[in-house]
Amino acid sequence: MEFETLDNRGFFQALLGDGRPLLAFTGLCLILSGGFALMQSASGQFLPHDVQYLGMTAEQLCSYNQCKVVHFMFHDRVSFGGAIMGIGIMYLWLAEFPLKQRQAWAWWVFVISGAAGFASFLSYLSYGYFDSWHGVATMLLLPCFLLGMILSWGTLERPRTIKVLLKSGMPVALRNRFDIGRNLLLAVSFGLMCAGLVILTVGATIVFVPTDLTFMGLNRLELQAINPRLIPLIAHDRAGFGGGVCSGGLALFLCIWCSPWSRSLWQALVVAGLAGFSTAIAIHPVIGYTNLIHLAPAIVGALLFAIGLALSFRRCFKIAPFERQ
Repeated sequence: MEFETLDNRGFFQALLGDGRPLLAFTGLCLILSGGFALMQSASGQFLPHDVQYLGMTAEQLCSYNQCKVVHFMFHDRVSFGGAIMGIGIMYLWLAEFPLKQRQAWAWWVFVISGAAGFASFLSYLSYGYFDSWHGVATMLLLPCFLLGMILSWGTLERPRTIKVLLKSGMPVALRNRFDIGRNLLLAVSFGLMCAGLVILTVGATIVFVPTDLTFMGLNRLELQAINPRLIPLIAHDRAGFGGGVCSGGLALFLCIWCSPWSRSLWQALVVAGLAGFSTAIAIHPVIGYTNLIHLAPAIVGALLFAIGLALSFRRCFKIAPFERQ
């Protein structure tokens, strides 16, 4: 009788593998967290620690100025949820495709985008509000992410220094519609990086732009009179949203720049773009915040991103995934 060869791997070794399962798990957690932010906002309720910090429920705050302050807060949270869902989608793609192919650039994308995302947590403290739930979630997810990075480092093909990010996965040109589409996607992704930095800076400093106060129909002094802890809570939401957009923009830009074109990349960009742009734009008419000056950057970015995807679509079916040019 022949016996099957026993699998002598350890239990944890089998689960953790080369680190990619942990990084994919990180992406999945971000998608679920983004979905939770959307559902929580749709419920019209604050989280328990928000209520504890403010000493007010969403219903009580809604009694001021036609509930516009609450609507403004939920608009930031919905946008944040869409942003981190987009990041999670790109992390799943990175773990399953280029990192599985031992591409070193994919590892560095995780490093840079992850560092931007996790570090943005510090900006939440600029106004003195510590989000305990977010802090606990970050502290639980960070070791998982770091262990995945450590385990996957040894699998990478060489060279594996950060300089691999300088090499484009495809020639940069303007020869045909595909080149134009790819360049548009790069431009929009770079714009998202810059927009995220601006939003994060605003959240950590002045908190509001003029159109925000116009929508709410209140100035800073009136908001402080309602509750002195209201602005710090809004600043937390805004800085978190900015950090998410910046981290997502970094991931998108580096994936488009470093990777040869593939069907899987195009599909991941479609889903990530839908998650990020649709939530950020659609929430505005829902709450009545329809100022075109405020909405224009997101609408223009979404249109250019969609055009870039349309122009690059046909190329997806003409080359095999990760075929080098």
